[in-house]
Amino acid sequence: MKFNPKNGVILLAATAVVSLAAGCTSPKNTATEAARAVIERTIERPARNLDLRLVASEDSLDRYAIHATDGKLRIEGSSVTALCYAFNRYLKEACHSMVTWSGKNLNIPDRWTDFEAEGSSPYRLRYFLNVCTFGYTTPYWDWERWERELDWMALHGVNLPLATVASEAIARRVWLKLGLTEEEIASFFTGAAHLPWHRMGNLNGFDGPLPESWHEAQLELQHRILDRMHELGMEPVAPAFAGFVPPAFLARHPDISYNQLEWGGFPPEYNACVLAPDSPWFEKLGALFIQEWEAEFGKARYFLSDSFNEMKLPVDPADTAAKHRLLADYGEAIHRSIKAGDPDAVWVTQGWTFGYQHDFWDRESLQALLSRVPDRDLIIIDLGNDYPKWVWHTEQTWKVHDGFYGKQWIYSYVPNFGGKVLPTGDLAMYASGSVEALESSAARTLVGFGSAPEGLENNEVVYELLGDMGWSRQAIDLDRWTENYCTARYGGCDTTMRAAWQLLRRSVYASLYSYPRFTWQTVDPDPRRPNGHALNDDFGQAVKLFLDGADRYATSPLYRNDALEFAALWLGEVADRHYTEARTARDAGNRTKASAELNRCVELLKEADRLLASHPDYRLDEWVGYAEKAAPTDSLRQHYASNARRLISTWGGFQEDYAARFWSGMIRDYYIPRLEIRFSDHPEQLDAWEEAWIQSPRHTETQPYDDPIEAARRLIASLE
Repeated sequence: MKFNPKNGVILLAATAVVSLAAGCTSPKNTATEAARAVIERTIERPARNLDLRLVASEDSLDRYAIHATDGKLRIEGSSVTALCYAFNRYLKEACHSMVTWSGKNLNIPDRWTDFEAEGSSPYRLRYFLNVCTFGYTTPYWDWERWERELDWMALHGVNLPLATVASEAIARRVWLKLGLTEEEIASFFTGAAHLPWHRMGNLNGFDGPLPESWHEAQLELQHRILDRMHELGMEPVAPAFAGFVPPAFLARHPDISYNQLEWGGFPPEYNACVLAPDSPWFEKLGALFIQEWEAEFGKARYFLSDSFNEMKLPVDPADTAAKHRLLADYGEAIHRSIKAGDPDAVWVTQGWTFGYQHDFWDRESLQALLSRVPDRDLIIIDLGNDYPKWVWHTEQTWKVHDGFYGKQWIYSYVPNFGGKVLPTGDLAMYASGSVEALESSAARTLVGFGSAPEGLENNEVVYELLGDMGWSRQAIDLDRWTENYCTARYGGCDTTMRAAWQLLRRSVYASLYSYPRFTWQTVDPDPRRPNGHALNDDFGQAVKLFLDGADRYATSPLYRNDALEFAALWLGEVADRHYTEARTARDAGNRTKASAELNRCVELLKEADRLLASHPDYRLDEWVGYAEKAAPTDSLRQHYASNARRLISTWGGFQEDYAARFWSGMIRDYYIPRLEIRFSDHPEQLDAWEEAWIQSPRHTETQPYDDPIEAARRLIASLE
């Protein structure tokens, strides 16, 4: 199966409207038809009296205009994603409707409501996804789920998505051409859910192997993903070679110079080996990877390569001159390897590690890495602009490094680690932070805005806000925005709802935690990654107020979802307080009180589990179901399912409880038994039990409430 290249859209003068035929990729697939298809899939019906028109961009920046009058809706946009974003804005503000990961609240009128608006994006590129998303959320997705995600991206204006599916299928071909056996290659790859860390050079072989059928299925899936991305006018970011090679390749070439890296507490056999920058193989392999990719999928423009993610090179810290020479050599080697594969390619790299390891990546070190790379050939995704304030307690990376010394860069956030569910995020920061960059001298090379969550399908308010920030030059008025958000999501925003959201904005959405988890999720407090959240009494009061609106907002599926989530979370927090008391009593030798407090904790967690059984996203069976569905045989079904369970539980290395999913099934079958073992007379059995749970295909069934909203109201009232 080969990629069929498609022509780009031809834009006319700034005031001209482009005819339907002008941007045709085929008679049946124009830019406006692609946008219309997204819209009709979204509203689940034909979009009558809707006129979509493609217009020219202004200074390479997307723009749109919305005109609705007399029951007719006309949307003009300079790209497919501009058209889709404009329709999404109309959907929210004129129709009081919303489309999110957890579902839809649709109130589409028979006649389009009168409305006028226009806007533009200050960014040429609007980036989305994280390398880790392909482990914590998407590893086993099928095309149906990917299609929904691509529609979501288009509606939120994304035009630069990360596209790393089938990376290993391409790598396998390269290694086969170089003489490695199927067995040697298979042992190099991790299990599917752990592939992001293989791609970044953190991990080899762990929880593998990958069968040949996996590669074939991923190639087919990636073709569909890329075809749709191109239809939607998106520029996918493809994977490139970053220097990591299999041990079998090194064994065949004992003269090769390489560096052994360390990451995550894994033993050496799972750690990566990266070629030395002066190895002639660096350029050869880089060229082969890109050529093989483009032979299969067609020409790409942007290629991601991350050689040092959360790792330090083995250099003498006292010899800064040697460190800088090595970094300059690596920067040159990566750039040359990408250009050898495609002279028109642009190297994209995640800037996360520059802030995360800010002691290693001082100004001189980053300047050295970039020193031999032409400015036009590199884009740095400044990934974590939310973390300097809340976690690292440093200045933002783009400020420390003067806008990355003339290189192109993208202002981005990482609102989520590991797909954790607990609400967290500084809405005020998200509504204003990027404006400072736009108004700074660093804006001259600022080409994009984005978000790079490690896991999706959580904290939906954050991503609705960030979607709008990608189209705003000014800070967003949060009071007005939140009222519009509630009206679109729930169908209204009365005094009680407004008060509930003020409390949410004062508690969970006025903070950011790397590891928002309950103590009962980690069994014992985690000294390396301290648990933390803002589910305080303000949040508890917000939940009560929110549930007071059940009668008014019951027709909105998204209100229902949020009501179940908020109520379950508050039950989880009260359970955590009882668990803390149980630990204190146990340590004091008061077994009677410890048992009583633990029992109350477990009772509340069982109720939370039962509430979440009615939530569309927060269920273990959904996660495992995708893994099982991806397997063509019974044996692979078990392997894929256990790999999926491992990632969200013990993970591997030092990563246990990192993903910390607050899910129905996970609470009942995993977290509660762990607590009981920890408090039993044989806590040493915990590790063996965890591995047995990962490998076991058995699970119990939670019986959802007949009326989960009424149950939520009753349960929360009982806590008073």
